[in-house]
Amino acid sequence: MTTLYKLTDANDRTHGGCQWGKNVEHVTDGDGELCAPGYTHWYTDPLLAVLLNPVHAGFDLATAHLWEGEGTIAKTDCGLKVGCMRGKTLRRIPLPEITAVQRIAF
Repeated sequence: MTTLYKLTDANDRTHGGCQWGKNVEHVTDGDGELCAPGYTHWYTDPLLAVLLNPVHAGFDLATAHLWEGEGTIAKTDCGLKVGCMRGKTLRRIPLPEITAVQRIAF
């Protein structure tokens, strides 16, 4: 298992209303592409979760939650996000603070 990170909305949900929380695990079938229902979507670093939010999820970062979790990576898109067929959120962690200069550099 690899330590991974998941960004959720204020109600701890992701795309399609998928519910997450402390020790919540989802198992999928691995069918299709990375952003298909066959995988749950994760990041390998908390900074990536926040920096890629505008293009991947579009959550309001003022109310979003960041979860540390674990999973076995089954697919990747060059390291920006990864997909797991089994993944579990373990605990909520603070969102990293990112400056405007850091966002521009990214």
